[in-house]
Amino acid sequence: MRVAHILFAALTASVLLSLPAHAADRPSRLPTEVYGGAWPAGHVQGIAIDQKKGYMYFSFTNLLVKTDLAGKPIGSVTGFTGHLGDLDFNSRDGRVYGSLEYKAAKSFYIAIFDVDRITSLDMNAETSDVVTAVYLKDVVDDYSADMNGDGVFDGDTAATPDHRYGCSGIDGVAFGPAFGKRGGADKLTVAYGIYANADRQDNDYQVILQYDIRQWRKYERPLTQADPHTSGPEKSDGKYFVRTGNTTYGVQNLEYDGFTGNWFMAAYKGIKPTFPNYSFFMIDGAKRPVQGPIEGQPQAEQGATLSLVRRGLHDDATDVWGWEYGGQYGLASLDDGRYYVSQQGTVVEDGVTKQTALAQLHRWTGQAPAPFERVE
Repeated sequence: MRVAHILFAALTASVLLSLPAHAADRPSRLPTEVYGGAWPAGHVQGIAIDQKKGYMYFSFTNLLVKTDLAGKPIGSVTGFTGHLGDLDFNSRDGRVYGSLEYKAAKSFYIAIFDVDRITSLDMNAETSDVVTAVYLKDVVDDYSADMNGDGVFDGDTAATPDHRYGCSGIDGVAFGPAFGKRGGADKLTVAYGIYANADRQDNDYQVILQYDIRQWRKYERPLTQADPHTSGPEKSDGKYFVRTGNTTYGVQNLEYDGFTGNWFMAAYKGIKPTFPNYSFFMIDGAKRPVQGPIEGQPQAEQGATLSLVRRGLHDDATDVWGWEYGGQYGLASLDDGRYYVSQQGTVVEDGVTKQTALAQLHRWTGQAPAPFERVE
């Protein structure tokens, strides 16, 4: 009976991956586009959606914006002095989680937004009681690692052998099951940023952490940017490696897709000529992590490795699979074969250059080179 269940699950996953576009074209009241507005901030980094209440959230590097699904601004959170990156909505507690970096202070957090409290524009991140933060010690340790043993931390630069695995911090954030499982309690899943550096061999993996956050309330503290706190778990509940080749700043957007049962990773292209340098990858969510060597490390190292889905474009020399696609500015799965993908832009208003975001509805095709197509 167990064998039959395994075969059925494998067949189901295969069918989902190969469904034609129209199979995901289900009736919906969701708009084909949601405009995130124009703001004097950094470019859009990520999006999240609360379908039940009808809100979308946009991260503009140092600003969080809340809109309804007609694109009307409902509120915003300002005053971030660090880098606010990818977002995801946690349906279990109704809050939005995002990556937050303070590289100069060697501090990396998950920012947690009590989004029901975001009811007006320009709410301050430190004083408005809508943001808490949890410190990620694993990330700090890898970012600040003195890999050449010279006793000097070289800071926020790719031109160094320091930063274990090439860690530049964090960016991609998503909720989903433990790797190799479908169902069960969702894990907060966080992807490292990885510096682009073609001269080292230990930076060819995406590094991903998973956390069980059911007891995280005890770690949450208000954001204190002038004096960063260190309240957080001692370590992650799992650290995983997926070999894609070096990318430029790692996984910009991470998303678990309940439709395919896989994990999407959108990245800026890498620069190593020995790799295909795809911009979009998919982790096989059905395959359990395998303990194996983490290649290219200064000292022999074993770790839990993840598998890429063997679809899309393929590079024979490196056995890397992927696609050529966007998603680096925001990706949100609706778990039914449809996705919002954010486009980044700029406008000039009254002589001021502002950043814009437009979340556009897509459907899954799985085709190469791009696995999505617009829903008009």
